[in-house]
Amino acid sequence: MIRFPLTWLYAPGDRPHVVAKALTAGADTVVIDLEDAVAPDRKDYARAATAELLRTRQPVPVHVRVNALDTPWAAADLAALATLPGVSGLRLPKVTSPGQIRQVAVATPLPLYALLESALGIEHAYAIAGAHPALRGISLGEADLRADLGLRADAGLDGPRSRVVVAARAAGLAPPSQSVHPDIRDLDGLAASCARGRALGFLGRSAIHPRQLPVIERAYLPTPAEIEQAETIIKAAAEEQGAQALPDGRFIDAAVVAAARRTLSLAHRR
Repeated sequence: MIRFPLTWLYAPGDRPHVVAKALTAGADTVVIDLEDAVAPDRKDYARAATAELLRTRQPVPVHVRVNALDTPWAAADLAALATLPGVSGLRLPKVTSPGQIRQVAVATPLPLYALLESALGIEHAYAIAGAHPALRGISLGEADLRADLGLRADAGLDGPRSRVVVAARAAGLAPPSQSVHPDIRDLDGLAASCARGRALGFLGRSAIHPRQLPVIERAYLPTPAEIEQAETIIKAAAEEQGAQALPDGRFIDAAVVAAARRTLSLAHRR
């Protein structure tokens, strides 16, 4: 079965003790943040501490969110991290053009992940998603996007969310993960938001606290009813080729079978 990562846990790069806890918190991937979580006067320390840690491989995959490419810290971030064995990927914030992806791709062999956080980034979503083979995923940075668009309600993000899901699929990338839920105490709200994201086509979510991880995983894993339905579809498809109707009236074809296979792969992920 394919391993589908569902949780990405952020930890501030200037707090090594927090990073150490994050590495054992149970997330599929830990994201060390050198950008928004780190004050300007702590950037150099955060970079040095992160580079020191990632000179060796870690127990889970580690991504690093570097500073935006138009900031004074970006070049040093990329130079320090480009070839370290403990880095599994780089997250590039505030991407607005495919040229930025290509610029970074020539400077490092690492997989890249683009965060779209502005109206311009959303408008260029498909071009960014297909910019270079090194790009493995795109997702939204919703806090910055809300501010850029002047949104007052969550519903205003549904358009950009659908746009990034479609762009990722059109470019042959994995489904994007959801942006963070900023209230670490609001687990019911997190669960409801994850259900909405799953309905829109997202897969998994970033987190800012370990207590959010089981909520995200539970929300994105198939339910027993969904697993049973997928198994029924796969069994019927194995017994009879082509489109058909099940005894309960449900119609299945190749697309339905493909979705059922994905459900079962996700249910039995390693």
